[in-house]
Amino acid sequence: MKIKISIPTERIQNPIISESIVETGILINIMVANIDSTYGELIADVSDYRFDRIKRALESRGAIVSILDRPIHRDDEECVECGACISVCPTTVYTFDESWNVHVDEKKCIQCGMCIKMCPHGALRLGE
Repeated sequence: MKIKISIPTERIQNPIISESIVETGILINIMVANIDSTYGELIADVSDYRFDRIKRALESRGAIVSILDRPIHRDDEECVECGACISVCPTTVYTFDESWNVHVDEKKCIQCGMCIKMCPHGALRLGE
């Protein structure tokens, strides 16, 4: 499952991720990370059955953990198949198929929102 790990300012200098991995022995696949001196946010993939344990370890160190379970939705009537979403998606959720129609692979979505910002027709939104 995909999760978002947020590290608040007061904890940014602590090795929260590595300590949690060492403590639990649970490996996580970091897909996207944005960290600076004031805040950190990571999108990671972890086994469903190990989520509760790694979540407890991360939260005990001050991280905020949430499940990313709202895949992207496309309004097929509004979409003009321009491909603007393809060029900005960091995880290749969008591709052109052999007929030059935009194909969406929701499983890959990390909910970064780049496609939503770039869509000139407002055809994309995060699910509820």
